[in-house]
Amino acid sequence: MKLVDSHCHLDDKQFDPDREEVIERALQAGVERMLAIGTGSGPPDLEAGLRLARQHAFIYATVGVHPHDAAKAAPETFAALEALAADSKVLAIGEIGLDYHYDFSPREVQRDVFVAQLQLAARAGKPIVIHTREAWDDTLLLLREHWSGGGIMHCFSGGPAEARQALDLGFYLSFGGVLTFPKAEALREAARLAPEDRLLVETDAPYLAPVPKRGKRNEPAFMVETARRLAEVRGSPPERIAEVTTANFERLLLN
Repeated sequence: MKLVDSHCHLDDKQFDPDREEVIERALQAGVERMLAIGTGSGPPDLEAGLRLARQHAFIYATVGVHPHDAAKAAPETFAALEALAADSKVLAIGEIGLDYHYDFSPREVQRDVFVAQLQLAARAGKPIVIHTREAWDDTLLLLREHWSGGGIMHCFSGGPAEARQALDLGFYLSFGGVLTFPKAEALREAARLAPEDRLLVETDAPYLAPVPKRGKRNEPAFMVETARRLAEVRGSPPERIAEVTTANFERLLLN
């Protein structure tokens, strides 16, 4: 299978001892392209993903301020993001959104920074990569009010109702290791109903390793397990899942 990891944090310090080996294992497993998410540790450093993308032709990047880091954002942050968004290796703005589980930044600040980045993405003509946790209603409300350009629901973890709402707004659903967890039946139901041309797969490495790697440091090579499980859920050959998720990534982010 030839796959694309549409969301991984290759800059994470967990990869410091063996980052190049991790990348090589991904290539050996058939993961031909990786999207390095550029939120890093938050402002002022906005180039975590781009630094890796500049080193490898098959790695691309995003830039953005994660909701956890929203309180770190300043006017110069958005000016810097706008400049970075013009780089040819930057395919999207993200991951951006709302996280009401941890509340590392005040919710009002999260919403303001989210909207500012939606506006920035619109000016840049880039899709967006959404992080939403325990904040579906506000996330969807702000998207309806401030966005019309499509994007990715990263590590989609909702059920059928959330899937339908995201799909109605034009989003792709990206499935990660949670799809393989025993108790994730509502998520698997969402994966069954999603149109084939809206599917993506990801690792969110180093987080959320799929079964049978659960509990270990996740890495892009493990995405093969998620793709196989998605194929089982949808009653498709794994090769078909690889083909359509790769085509979807290319259509959304590389055209």
